[in-house]
Amino acid sequence: MSDAGNHRDESHRDDSLGGDDGHRVDAGYLVTVPVRWSDMDVFQHINHARMVTLLEEARIPWLFYDERPTVGLRNGCLVADLHVKYQGQVRHDESPIEVTMFTTRVRAVDFFVGYEVRPKGAAPDSRPAVVASTQLVSFDVDTQRPRRMTAQEKDYLTSFLRA
Repeated sequence: MSDAGNHRDESHRDDSLGGDDGHRVDAGYLVTVPVRWSDMDVFQHINHARMVTLLEEARIPWLFYDERPTVGLRNGCLVADLHVKYQGQVRHDESPIEVTMFTTRVRAVDFFVGYEVRPKGAAPDSRPAVVASTQLVSFDVDTQRPRRMTAQEKDYLTSFLRA
């Protein structure tokens, strides 16, 4: 799975559905992501596969926008591992969801991202409804091999490091 192909030509998200470009918070990087009607299952919960897509959409402004030191990752960044744990319900009417992202480990060619998903308006210190993690690998598409991240990429990712 690659985030690189999902980057839009414009450098900012359309916020007409309640999404935003995000901002740094004490706990990491917070992005609000709109939930579409099609993201809902028959019980009005966010469908599992759609939750994974919403996490990906949250990563885009954090990592791939032009002004980010990690913009080079949009030329090649692969999801090597993904874990999602549901600790509560997230319903369509609680949109937009609030996704806080942070790194838990940064290495030469890969990094690990933690996610906390809360419904709209939840207290930042409340128990997240969803916790997730991904291992992302910096990848050179031409050589089809992992590539070492630049010092700037690693510094930016390390600035979001949480134990």
